[in-house]
Amino acid sequence: MATIDVTHWQERLDALADKHGIVGATLAISQDGAVAAAATGVLNVRTGHAATPECVFQIGSITKVFTATLVMQLVDEGLVDLDAPVVTYLPDFRVRDEETSRTVTTRNLLAHTSGIDGDLFLDTGRGDDAVEKYVAAMADVAQNHPLGATMSYCNSGYIVLGRLIEVLRGGTWDAVMHERVFAPLGLTSAGTLPEEALLHGAATGHLQPPGAPEPVVTPQWGIYRSCGPAGLIHMTAAELLAFARLHLAGGATADGTRVVSAASARAMLEPQVAVPDPWTLGSHWGLGWILMQWDGREVYGHDGATLGQGAFMRVLPDRDLAVGLICNGGKMRELFTDLFVEVFAELGECAMPRPPEPVEEPPAYDGGKYLGRYSRESVTMDVSEGAGGLVLTITSSGPLAETMPQEPQVLTLTPYEPDIFLARMPEATSYMPVVFFTIDDGTRYLHFGARSTPRRG
Repeated sequence: MATIDVTHWQERLDALADKHGIVGATLAISQDGAVAAAATGVLNVRTGHAATPECVFQIGSITKVFTATLVMQLVDEGLVDLDAPVVTYLPDFRVRDEETSRTVTTRNLLAHTSGIDGDLFLDTGRGDDAVEKYVAAMADVAQNHPLGATMSYCNSGYIVLGRLIEVLRGGTWDAVMHERVFAPLGLTSAGTLPEEALLHGAATGHLQPPGAPEPVVTPQWGIYRSCGPAGLIHMTAAELLAFARLHLAGGATADGTRVVSAASARAMLEPQVAVPDPWTLGSHWGLGWILMQWDGREVYGHDGATLGQGAFMRVLPDRDLAVGLICNGGKMRELFTDLFVEVFAELGECAMPRPPEPVEEPPAYDGGKYLGRYSRESVTMDVSEGAGGLVLTITSSGPLAETMPQEPQVLTLTPYEPDIFLARMPEATSYMPVVFFTIDDGTRYLHFGARSTPRRG
């Protein structure tokens, strides 16, 4: 069995967390049967309780790969055909677009190609019918793009998948997750509800409001139960890697228990759609997994973000290497980038790509091509001319924005490649691409933060 120098990685986690103002974080590394875990900082600035590897953090949207695994179990049992319309299994499912309601498939939802506006965050209560009520409330949800036209991240689609699981299994998504994933893997820290997190040392999210000298605790601990299938799991970083190792082993646990078939595990890693922005997350999406090429080698993983918490998982199969990082405040993506560059270079001999940087000779562009208002559920993006070039103003709305109000974000767009600009979020040190493109029907789109947003004015 290989060994991992936990002292070294503890030191690197401490140093880089301090560099990026991290409130608390936990790191786990798994390779060739060895697992090492480290933690730094505190769980909550109010209490000052130290973070340890045994503490639970919210993994956010990494939850989606867990939900996708439950769906693939249904495929294994012949209960779901990925290419059959969702209404085959959920006859009452509706969104505003009748054609999408009638024809959208489970594959579309898994790969984020449904076009359904994905950021409806709706509190439907704490009852066991929370997911059912959410899906019923989707009847007036609009399209971001035509079915299958491109990729746009869709939380709502994964909540529909959660309802699919509930109907075909006859239980809540939470209960099915415990029974069919957590239990076979022997996970003791994993849960989906806050009362489960309270049984462990649980991290609280933190934000840093404009002008505030230090991070502050988020107004609420987690998102609504209705959003569970899209992002409500909490666990330790080491147990997160037990799930990663399930997929590294082709769907079987360490003791040989089959959770998902080898064929389904492989199918989850097959590219389904290209991502307009191949830099931020990955170049393609699979059935749940984000797929990427680092140094010419296959890597897969997923990220997650909740209320003041962030999670990152990457897997390098040709070195049997899996790494998970979960944080609760500060410049979390910057920590992820710096730390994973080191881990994958040393343990995988693999160069993780750095985020793009402005070029010395930026390309010329016609600003008029990009001006206008781009909008979707809960977000409006205005591209306008500023004194130094194009400016992107992002205004958030909806229930979560009301919970954590913030001023509109005004970002300068720096030309990078034709139809591609770079923007830096307030307080961030790295850039994110803003990609403009046009689909076959002539509609202009802005892709930012994994979402494709149509121009509407």
